[in-house]
Amino acid sequence: MKKSTISTLLLSAFIVLITASFGYASYEVSPNNFPFFHLGCLVIGGMIITSLKSKYSGLHLSEAIGSFALYSVLIALFTSPVVNTIKSIVS
Repeated sequence: MKKSTISTLLLSAFIVLITASFGYASYEVSPNNFPFFHLGCLVIGGMIITSLKSKYSGLHLSEAIGSFALYSVLIALFTSPVVNTIKSIVS
């Protein structure tokens, strides 16, 4: 296998693990109010970053993993439990 193929597979595994942990944590916190839209955005963002990694060889594995990690934190910030926690801290 080529080095770029291996790094794309590693990135895909990282994206699947982060997305699965986000889904599990969201379900455990509020099973009646699951954020399907946020999960969909996370999946689409992961697919876009993976396709960019496979298309452009100049994109390093650490950059792709870092960008997806920051993207997943940004998505998590706008879920209901986090917004409610921030509102209770501020008020």
